[in-house]
Amino acid sequence: MKENPIPIYIIEFMSDEWKTWALFSLVFISVPLILGRFLNRKQKVQVTYIIGIIMILDFISENLDYFMSGTWDIQYTIPLHLCGISSLICCVLPFVKKKEKLFQFVYYTGVIGGAMAILTPQLNHFDGSLRYYLNYFISHSFIIALPIFMFLHLDMKLPKFSWFKIWVHLNILMVIIMPINFLLGSNYMYVNAAPEVSNPLVIGDWPYYLLIWEPLVIIITYLIYIISRRKIIL
Repeated sequence: MKENPIPIYIIEFMSDEWKTWALFSLVFISVPLILGRFLNRKQKVQVTYIIGIIMILDFISENLDYFMSGTWDIQYTIPLHLCGISSLICCVLPFVKKKEKLFQFVYYTGVIGGAMAILTPQLNHFDGSLRYYLNYFISHSFIIALPIFMFLHLDMKLPKFSWFKIWVHLNILMVIIMPINFLLGSNYMYVNAAPEVSNPLVIGDWPYYLLIWEPLVIIITYLIYIISRRKIIL
């Protein structure tokens, strides 16, 4: 892969900067979840519309900035990372009628991907602007908040084996993304090379960390399922 045209910036874990944006993310996740307790169903649906619109505007502004600055690059800016895929789903999820399958997918990928992105931030194409920070942390906060909100407040369901199905779907995605990466010289979903940030889920070099991901993903998705079924989240 060629060198990234814009520097990658890693926020050091537990630094003042990390604490500031982690708190920012926690607020963006918590506010709609708490607010949902005091709203009727129509108002709850409207909250999902608002989040969806914010996600759409966030996606447009991010990519518009890439185009205007001349930094859009097929190797780095297609939304094929797991969080990018989750963000696109969250853009449309509030507005589609048949939500179940999309919801079940993004419930797991949003929580896992969003949490990892907030806890261990690797800011690709970082330009140092406030706009970039907001794009990054708002989008990653809402891919966690939206599906949890729909689960807690709009009675969306997690079927018995949804945790296992997401593991199957992620493996199918990996099989699709990996040859795309080889073709483009990219590293979407970090399946062709480890991320540069220190991530506790990335153990060893390529391809060994991918093999370790297999049981880890099953364990994590099952734990999310068990916790969610018991409504421990909020």
